[in-house]
Amino acid sequence: MSRIGSLPLFHQIAGQSVLVLGDGAAAEPKRRLVERAGGVIVDDLTRAVDEGVRLAFIAYDDPRACEVAAINARCAGMLVNVVDRPELCDFTTPSILDRDPVLVAIGTGGASAGLAKHVRLRLERVLPETLGALAKALEAVRPRLRARFPDGAARRRAVDAALSENGPLDPLDPQSFQQVEAWLSGAAEGRRGAVIDLTLTSPDPEELTLRQARLLGEADVVLLDGAVPPAILARARADAARLPWERQNGSLDGVKAGPEAGKPWSKPDQAGSGTSQTHSAGSEGSDSKAAAGLTLILRWRP
Repeated sequence: MSRIGSLPLFHQIAGQSVLVLGDGAAAEPKRRLVERAGGVIVDDLTRAVDEGVRLAFIAYDDPRACEVAAINARCAGMLVNVVDRPELCDFTTPSILDRDPVLVAIGTGGASAGLAKHVRLRLERVLPETLGALAKALEAVRPRLRARFPDGAARRRAVDAALSENGPLDPLDPQSFQQVEAWLSGAAEGRRGAVIDLTLTSPDPEELTLRQARLLGEADVVLLDGAVPPAILARARADAARLPWERQNGSLDGVKAGPEAGKPWSKPDQAGSGTSQTHSAGSEGSDSKAAAGLTLILRWRP
């Protein structure tokens, strides 16, 4: 069994006292973090001991003062975090991606707060702002979900299928939260055969919009119209099929998800419009063999 360096926990501190010692730039982020979580800040060690406080953040500028305070707080039974001193910490604080009530915490065990931050920033571009709304919608229908699927195993399978990639409640689809009612009633189906047209103008992947970055990470097939820079293509799924765009009339015949993709879908070039378009794969004809997943057309127009 593989080992992990620390035990990740989400600690509920709403209404509870938390010791925060120190002033200035190092202590202020800890104060804000405690306040965001609903904690009550205590800034005196003696008072914290008397009140039985269980968590302590220490952020003195003086290293020796940090060491002494950490020993005293730990002897009083507190779990201690000393800013920038992982060797003195009982716990570390992760970089937090907030999609309330969904929280994603990225930690490095104190190895590099900068690394944790940049991983979070990358995930910020992928996870839609509506992810929390999806969680709340699922919570709201929980009683009805249990009624429809009384068996726990069947209920888990149904939820897993709905939340899977391209499922009706795909967490990376910003509209999924609006589909919960339809899914529960059996009316919603997963996204199949969607074709989205994007025009890109910058070679810098950091200039991708949140939507563009998310779609690159989701697409099963990427059709290339022009010399799309490798740095942009690096943001696409590793297993996504990458095919040239053929500028001729046609359909989605033969396009399949994943590495088995065949011929790309083609239609007259519309890059000059400068807009993103979503096409329905089935609209090209009743006999069209639509893609099973998402096809993304990338038009390079620097």
